[in-house]
Amino acid sequence: MQVGPYILHNRLAVAPMAGVTDRPFRQLCKMLGAGYAVSEMTASDTRLWSTDKSRRRRDHEGEVAPIAVQIAGTEPVQMAEAARLNVAHGAQVIDINMGCPAKKVCNVLAGSALLRDESKVGAILDAVVAAAGVPVTLKIRTGWDREHRNAVRVARIAEAAGIRALAVHGRTRADLYNGAAEYDTIAEVKAAVGIPVIANGDIDSPEKARQVLHRTGADAVMIGRAALGRPWVFREIDHYLRTGRKLAAPDLAEIHAILLAHVGALHAFYGERTGPKVVRKHVGWYVKTIPGGERLRAEVNGLDHPEAQQQAVERFFDGLVGSACFPAVDERLAA
Repeated sequence: MQVGPYILHNRLAVAPMAGVTDRPFRQLCKMLGAGYAVSEMTASDTRLWSTDKSRRRRDHEGEVAPIAVQIAGTEPVQMAEAARLNVAHGAQVIDINMGCPAKKVCNVLAGSALLRDESKVGAILDAVVAAAGVPVTLKIRTGWDREHRNAVRVARIAEAAGIRALAVHGRTRADLYNGAAEYDTIAEVKAAVGIPVIANGDIDSPEKARQVLHRTGADAVMIGRAALGRPWVFREIDHYLRTGRKLAAPDLAEIHAILLAHVGALHAFYGERTGPKVVRKHVGWYVKTIPGGERLRAEVNGLDHPEAQQQAVERFFDGLVGSACFPAVDERLAA
């Protein structure tokens, strides 16, 4: 898999997810097997860039290349300027969001709402490609609704504009995240263009990744929700695609170490005030399938200090080791 001059070491990408794919999460996923990761969405309106949230989204210190930053907006000139400024802040790839189905994005005719206006799609892509000076990629859905699946036409517009890779989520905007993703449209997109195509949607296991790659002919797969609290899913899929064999699930000791490192990185990145708030959701995802995990989630949600949260995680896992539920926990994780 290649994006512009960047040759990725495998066919696995981390999907951009607002409020999730911050620098600590991207770095962790890359460490655990992802070959590529795209940042959470950044607004193209630079007047909004003065907030702490926006500044953190432009913080790529120590991140493994290539650094891919996603931008969203509706005006070609504004999107072009956002691309230039993000490159100045370290972006090596600019990704354009035309796939987000969220109402707050679509209500301003950004994200997947743009799929209804193919002329504007072309204008935005032309402007950003001309301005960026680095590879530009695009993320879309299969269309606005099931009666208007226009991903193939949009893909051809993208290729003509100089887009270097295209990620396609196998749902329409109207589907949101409901129902099952469909992959036939992604296969049609792959057959219609010569640029790399990344398949996205409902890929949650090594077997599903191989199935989607085979069915669509895609160059890579993009994984989002399946990595929440399970960032090692990337190494599991990578191992399976390379060898045809399943990798053993991490044991509790490793999950403990990964979670504690992630919590510490989030505290360091967001600071003492915001860090504990961000940590809460991640802890909930990690312990969702561990017996007694709800108890830790509830405790961490009630703590506002980084050290207290870290100590709670330590106590929880120390209590599991040697307990009667320890073997059952490992069996459950491996299932």
